[in-house]
Amino acid sequence: MQGKADHNYDYTLMAPGPVNLHPKVREILSEPMIHHRTPEFDKILAQALKRLKFVFQTAEPVYMISSTGSGGMESLLVNTLSPGDTILAVNSGKFGERWIEMAKTFGVHVDELKITWGDAVSADVISEKLKTKAYHAILTQACETSTGVLHPIQKIGEIVKAYPGTLLLVDAITALGAVPLPMDEWHIDGLVGGSQKAFMLPTGMSFVSFSKKAQATFANSKIPKFYLDIKKEIAANSKGETFFSSNVTLTKALNFVLAEVEKQGLDSLFKSIQRRADFTAEMIQLLELKSYAKVKSASLTAVVVPEFIDGQKLRELIESEFNLTLMGGQDQAKGKIVRIGHMGYILDEHLHQLATALYRSLEKMGYKPATAFEAYTQRLIDWLKTH
Repeated sequence: MQGKADHNYDYTLMAPGPVNLHPKVREILSEPMIHHRTPEFDKILAQALKRLKFVFQTAEPVYMISSTGSGGMESLLVNTLSPGDTILAVNSGKFGERWIEMAKTFGVHVDELKITWGDAVSADVISEKLKTKAYHAILTQACETSTGVLHPIQKIGEIVKAYPGTLLLVDAITALGAVPLPMDEWHIDGLVGGSQKAFMLPTGMSFVSFSKKAQATFANSKIPKFYLDIKKEIAANSKGETFFSSNVTLTKALNFVLAEVEKQGLDSLFKSIQRRADFTAEMIQLLELKSYAKVKSASLTAVVVPEFIDGQKLRELIESEFNLTLMGGQDQAKGKIVRIGHMGYILDEHLHQLATALYRSLEKMGYKPATAFEAYTQRLIDWLKTH
């Protein structure tokens, strides 16, 4: 893939995940291996676990799992629920569907709140549901990766906190570290993040944390579990270890990223990601295109392509000619959108590459933006200078 593009761009990854890696992360990943039961690694692990709490904005422990984000989603379920429990689950896209499928696999009864793709769930609807039925948990994404929509987690948390027997479990894999999501302040009972998103790492780690309300359910949870049994991890972490073999390389890189986030500050990090989202909004406005999501997350933008253009072929053209990887749509949105990620190591030169690639590729596929390329480019250059 790299080096094949006609325009001599370095390869760039602007998908909703995985994302471009920080140069220092790439360097750390190439370092010699160390053992996970050594004083050297014990120190790194302790620092990373402490620093994760800063990103989660919680006083509770955060646990690392050597799995993709889906393993973290499963961990929230199997440690807090039992077969026969009834939950209310938001289904607003591909990953809402996945979490519902997981819950059903474990014998949990699911009342599905089906939301039109691109729309955000109404907190009022959840409130009304809770008044009519007892639920053991509410499941929702913070950001639905397949659509780019942002759900009102703060409002939902305010509602759910009034129900002592109901947990709010949030898949924040495409939101944590990218948008404000303070776990304790927003009354989130279970929160999961993934390494390949705002944490700027390769895929392979998920991070989970539980409120005290959720921790109280561990002893009674009857779903069979072994690898994802958080009680094992609690015991191991108390000794300064992970229960299973640690993901040494990713943990070392994670510790670097978290130290950088501490230096930068969460607000500054959120602003930098929001700036990229705002740039993309300016870009698609100049191209006379629209966002697929009604309420957009800063994490990514799903762009609706012109009706006569196949979004899958558009992203393939961008990749082959501009050395830039975006993502297309999934299921019912396949061919209708391209998804642009705003997380990871993204410089202004990458935004220039994105703007050129999208304009020229649309043009090649027969779409004629009203704004001439030179004027479009200058507008975006000026935007970057002033924002």
